[in-house]
Amino acid sequence: MQIHIHPQNPQQRNIRTVVDTLGKGGVIIYPTDTIYGLGCDILQHSAIERICRLKQVDPRKAQLSFICSDLSHLSDYAKQITTSTYRILKEHLPGPFTFILPASKMVPKILQSKKGYNWFAYS
Repeated sequence: MQIHIHPQNPQQRNIRTVVDTLGKGGVIIYPTDTIYGLGCDILQHSAIERICRLKQVDPRKAQLSFICSDLSHLSDYAKQITTSTYRILKEHLPGPFTFILPASKMVPKILQSKKGYNWFAYS
């Protein structure tokens, strides 16, 4: 199914369809500033595995990033960071950057690197 969500005038019905799809473990494709991205609910293990299959990567070796809607979610998914690190994030985000931060316990193990870091992007 293909759904177009207008960036300035989104239809609530289309947004609800996407949210429902994500909640059921579905995968979406969305535009970024450079390429199209594959997305899912990071709490849906089977959806993460589906993205790995689509990308033809081993889930244990995949280096997947995830996107948060704003910096207020940072404390949910990253361990405590320094004030200077937060200022750097605030200065450069939103933007075409991905930051690698220490993962909190909220980040599923499948998304963490072997060293306990996760790739964090904010748009």
